[in-house]
Amino acid sequence: MSAATPLLRVEQVRKSFGDHLVLDGVDLDVDAHRCVVLIGASGSGKSTLLRTIDLLEEIDDGAIWLEGDEITDPRKDADALRARMGMVFQAFNLFPHMSVLDNVTLASRLVHKVPRAEAEERATAMLERVGLAARARAYPDQLSGGQKQRVGIARALSTSPKILLADESTSALDPQTTSDVLDLLARVNEELGITIVVIT
Repeated sequence: MSAATPLLRVEQVRKSFGDHLVLDGVDLDVDAHRCVVLIGASGSGKSTLLRTIDLLEEIDDGAIWLEGDEITDPRKDADALRARMGMVFQAFNLFPHMSVLDNVTLASRLVHKVPRAEAEERATAMLERVGLAARARAYPDQLSGGQKQRVGIARALSTSPKILLADESTSALDPQTTSDVLDLLARVNEELGITIVVIT
């Protein structure tokens, strides 16, 4: 990938659900190490766009590139491509029967085949970064909404993604917690240099 090539490129992406056109020729370039915020009215297709980037939704037309690699090519391994991205979900998506530490290490251990000890060391460092190292043995139902979202961010970062996608990750939070989570994402971008696309 040359210095002039954006880390993420979305080109003329179209997506419909039945007769409802959600994405109509969307273009987006995101340079490496940038933090880009997408804003828009509810139902305008922001989450759908993020889900097409993460290959959770198939596009109808257009193409998406990550590091110069066309990830929407149907011949590509979607799971392998998805493993290069981190996703922070609106609804947290934590496993309630697993501790915070196990939630954060799961993708590293199962998808990236990182040994448990190494995965836990990396997860502990990420939990420290998001201010939750002391809650590593807690379970999701023992956490506040803001804490759950910070666990989601630590989980996404623990796999060292090329890009972090945050899908309305503050919509269920109060204004102060929303501010704290957005400040955390800004620090992650600044200190780790991870490219971030945030919907808010």
